[in-house]
Amino acid sequence: MTNIIENVRQEIKQIISLSFKKAAESGELPQVELPEVTIEVPREKEHGDFSTNIVMQVSKQLKKAPRLAAETIINNMNLTDTYIEKVECAGPGFINFHLKINWLFDALKTIQSEKDNYGRIELGKGKKVMVEYVSANPTGPLHMGNARGGALGDCIASVLDAAGYDVTREFYVNDAGNQIEKFGISLEARYIQLLKGEDAMPFPEDGYHGEDIIDHMKDYIGLYGDKLLNAETDERRKALVEFALPRNIERIKTALESYGVKHDFWFSEKSLYDSGELDETIKLLKENNCTVEKEGALWLKGEVMGSEKDEVLVRNNGYPTYFAADIAYHRNKFLKRNYDWVINLWGADHHGHVARMKGAIASMGINPDKLDVVLFQLVRLYRNGEIARMSKRTGRTISLVDLLEEVGRDAARFIFNTKASGSHLDFDLDLAVQQSNDNPVYYVQYAHARISSLLKRLEDEGVKVPTVDETDLTLLQAKEELELLKRLAEYPEEIRISAVTLEPSRLTRYVQDVAGLFHSFYNACNVKNEEENLRKARVLLVDSTRIVIKNVLTLLSITAPERM
Repeated sequence: MTNIIENVRQEIKQIISLSFKKAAESGELPQVELPEVTIEVPREKEHGDFSTNIVMQVSKQLKKAPRLAAETIINNMNLTDTYIEKVECAGPGFINFHLKINWLFDALKTIQSEKDNYGRIELGKGKKVMVEYVSANPTGPLHMGNARGGALGDCIASVLDAAGYDVTREFYVNDAGNQIEKFGISLEARYIQLLKGEDAMPFPEDGYHGEDIIDHMKDYIGLYGDKLLNAETDERRKALVEFALPRNIERIKTALESYGVKHDFWFSEKSLYDSGELDETIKLLKENNCTVEKEGALWLKGEVMGSEKDEVLVRNNGYPTYFAADIAYHRNKFLKRNYDWVINLWGADHHGHVARMKGAIASMGINPDKLDVVLFQLVRLYRNGEIARMSKRTGRTISLVDLLEEVGRDAARFIFNTKASGSHLDFDLDLAVQQSNDNPVYYVQYAHARISSLLKRLEDEGVKVPTVDETDLTLLQAKEELELLKRLAEYPEEIRISAVTLEPSRLTRYVQDVAGLFHSFYNACNVKNEEENLRKARVLLVDSTRIVIKNVLTLLSITAPERM
């Protein structure tokens, strides 16, 4: 569980702190109150491996030109037994650190020691976090928004797990409220139309028009015939919902599992009604003077949400709104199940709901900073250079199941995570199945397969992956070797940044970089026929690359093939 870059950062911070202390003790600089020292990676390689502007941050306290103060700090640094080779002052007072090459060799040793666990860090320290994602309306099949949200949410959860958080994956089942009423009306209309003809009952304009509604009713009639034809309307709708809804939920579960997504909990919205938690929540909001009654309805005051507009909680017909149930659901997350951090993945069209929800939970004494919402943008599918709207197989709107049949799970998950969540994504269906370097998932998987094939050929010739103890890593000096080594060393840091930013797209870019650097190394550096000691070092580097690529793909729930 080692992040060598974080270790180096901490070492640099310690060196800086001691240097300030020493300079103050000698009278070269005044005593200062140091803020948190920020260590960054310079954009230009010639500026070193790490850099800090700490002197410019405290220049007023120092009462000295930042560049002169920086030089004083550098002169008071003790670099004995550290990874630091040299320190330079740059520009108006930046301090740049150049590392000894042995930090890369220590990173390689860490990879070989931790293997499948390499990249895992202790950032989260077991903090209890819930990631709630997909949560699709169970009245129809999963669409492309659900597909992108599923890939993003699942990978965010995996990143947080790798970063040391105690992660729960949850699906919020919207099995109550207005959409279920509409579902029942839609089922009833199709049921009567199938039995008595389309003119027997008009289909509601705002009903669910999907073919799946017709399919459900054909199945119901096949099993039970017209037994509900003369039933009371409420009884008929209830029976049809009880038939179709579990089938939809099971289809959603099956589709998600084939996508590599498996939630720990499926939380029922209806349970909030049945348990009384929704009523409890509304009562609490009333007691906290957060509500107002007008027009026969109960409203959440706009001032609670930082808005001029009030929001309906209970309609004038007595039925709670989806917003009221959502507030109760978040109260359940924080106050009933005691999650330290909750992350929701919502479509970008829900952006206005974020402030409302944060305000609502704050009104119940919950720190709104404990709720994060990742908003993701729309997906456009392309086939033959044109926007694709219909499945080639079914002729219907493309669902997640259709997408998986056309391009496969690996390509779908990888490509959905190639762009930041806030960016629109154009998904090229033709590219996703190409066996070429232009296809990002193929490019990475091919690198893993190429490495596995190379190691297998070497093993067949009696050359095994050596242990670190029997390998002279200092023989790795070529530019291509060191660039690959450095990128491998950065993997735990990529996990850290991905966890902090909730952006798993960093990892798809990272593993593409690793694949590219491996191909460059392999083309420039002869592995198989070199002198024995150099061959050992290079074989160990090759195996370490395999470990890192496999670890990233495994985290993304993508196959790491040994042959292609």
